[in-house]
Amino acid sequence: MKRQWFQHVATWAGAVALAMPLCMTQAQAQAQPYPNKPIRFLVPFTAGSGTDLIARTVGDAMSRSMGQPIVVENRPGAGGSLATAQVARGEADGYTVLIPSSSHAVNPAIYTNLTYDTVRDLTGITPLAALPNVMVVSPARGWKTVADALAAARAKPGQLNYASAGVGSATHLNAEKFKLQAGFEAQHIPFKGTPEALADVMGERVDWYFSPLSSALPLIRENKLLALAVSTSQRTATLPQVPTTVEAGVPGSDFVFWVGMIVNAQTPPAIQQRLHAEALKALADPEVKDRLTRLGAEPYPMQPEAFNAFIRTEMDAAARIAKAANLKGQ
Repeated sequence: MKRQWFQHVATWAGAVALAMPLCMTQAQAQAQPYPNKPIRFLVPFTAGSGTDLIARTVGDAMSRSMGQPIVVENRPGAGGSLATAQVARGEADGYTVLIPSSSHAVNPAIYTNLTYDTVRDLTGITPLAALPNVMVVSPARGWKTVADALAAARAKPGQLNYASAGVGSATHLNAEKFKLQAGFEAQHIPFKGTPEALADVMGERVDWYFSPLSSALPLIRENKLLALAVSTSQRTATLPQVPTTVEAGVPGSDFVFWVGMIVNAQTPPAIQQRLHAEALKALADPEVKDRLTRLGAEPYPMQPEAFNAFIRTEMDAAARIAKAANLKGQ
């Protein structure tokens, strides 16, 4: 009996001894500083969109600084709310980061079935960049100014159309604000993303599109698209000859397209602080600044508290436009 007891103890001790290295390895892995594996940037729009280009520009610099790969994954759909829900309901460990556009503040106003609360379930790290949307048309249209496009729209009420990168996207809200302020009717044609919308504008299947400047700029320079106006309150140095929509005769139509960095609200504060510091470091990098400038964008950093307050302000503004335009998600 005593011999069996000793054998049992010996077996148990051997098992513990074998398990200890594995436990130590797991504990050491958990104790390693963040990040110790690749980080995913979820972009709620297609590759080649303004949001995507900025995510890749900033992500490259952050990857070099943090010593881990940053993988950009495009998850378009429902104005960005599908990717947002994935972050809101996912692991709060800082390894899945949302890179949304201004549509992040629009979705609560137009989608009644969101599976997350924009304020409660998510928290802002910092905006990354602000850039103009640019109203582009096919040169074959023969329109030279915003006034030409408005005259055509008013001559055929409701018959002209305009593109967006999806219902509730920043490009959609920009166009709706412009339409409301200018006082005309036109048909909305939502696309999967910006590249598809631009292709149909060039093919004259769509009359105009408020495109992120970063995506439209190469086509403008190749004279495949004509820029009629930019959405911001001031002209952009990238296209200094192009007026703002306000200068073009539509007061109150200005709109800022922003791209930000957001995580699950339960993400540990230390990880949030690390992401914030690394994002600001990337935005201060001369190479990143140069790439953003070439995209027609500008760094747009904020402290997390200021960014979250900004998001709430943007949500209120988006709700007013959505109500006036009777916007509803599909």
